[in-house]
Amino acid sequence: MKMTRRHAAEALLAAAAAGFCPALARAAVPEAPTLPAAPTPEDSRLVGGRDAFDHMTVPVMLNGQGPFPFMVDTGANISCVASRVAEALALPIQPARPVHTAVGVRSQPMALIAEFRVGEQRRRNMSALALSIEDPRLGGVLAVDWLQNQRLTLDFTRNSLEFAPSRHEYTRPGRVIVPARRRHGQLTIIEALLGDRPISALIDSGSEASLCNAALRRMLDRSGATQPRRQIVNMVTILGEAFAGEMIFLPFLRLGGLQLGEVPVVQSNSHVFDIWGVADTPAVLLGMDLLRQFRAVSLDFGRSQVRFDLIEA
Repeated sequence: MKMTRRHAAEALLAAAAAGFCPALARAAVPEAPTLPAAPTPEDSRLVGGRDAFDHMTVPVMLNGQGPFPFMVDTGANISCVASRVAEALALPIQPARPVHTAVGVRSQPMALIAEFRVGEQRRRNMSALALSIEDPRLGGVLAVDWLQNQRLTLDFTRNSLEFAPSRHEYTRPGRVIVPARRRHGQLTIIEALLGDRPISALIDSGSEASLCNAALRRMLDRSGATQPRRQIVNMVTILGEAFAGEMIFLPFLRLGGLQLGEVPVVQSNSHVFDIWGVADTPAVLLGMDLLRQFRAVSLDFGRSQVRFDLIEA
């Protein structure tokens, strides 16, 4: 798969004018509540939706009411419910906890949900962050605490999501499997290379833009790769916090056996890199702008591997 500089940049700059929403609130890892294990799932496919920033959403039932569209965010470790939904359902509010966003740390209350159901799967007495989400159409965020030991497939051609038991898969024509490792509940790809140099990469379906940190930018500058005219991209978190970055292009990115060329990313000194402990080492966050270039992307949290299904030429 090869992304052309013109095609990717046009999409990136068009969205920049409206303001990206690339970073959800991340619950502070030391403060994350202990949740009961997710039930062993059967294969289930749900029709997805899209929010205002092209994130994929899934219908969620809360205490038997709904469905409410929840954005699927593989970069957040605790699920969230919109404050207005928590108030409408009279959910019990628990003490506030520190929450990390792309900008910094703030304190947000927790809400107790008696029954949280996605498709045929349900969890009882589940705690979720109560967030003042800007998008009035969004009911909350489905994070990786719901995906323990499961396999999540984001099928972009069918606009659907599949929750299934973890299983081992192999690379074959049109499909690339990339080994990954867990960090704070997220999947961090370990077989990522910029040229011939190893970097860290994270799949983040809650970020519309792909981001990189300053350490990766310095690596790129040392390689002598030329960049187009400086272009500032304005972004905003789900809580309405504004921040900015500079669009650059990665001339060659390898994810396992998958090779990507001229990949547009936004270089930003985002707080998310501090959260993952990679602020000083080259790292890239793979957002929806890149993920939607594939037919489907599957994240197996039980086997710690990521599957990329290529779009047929």
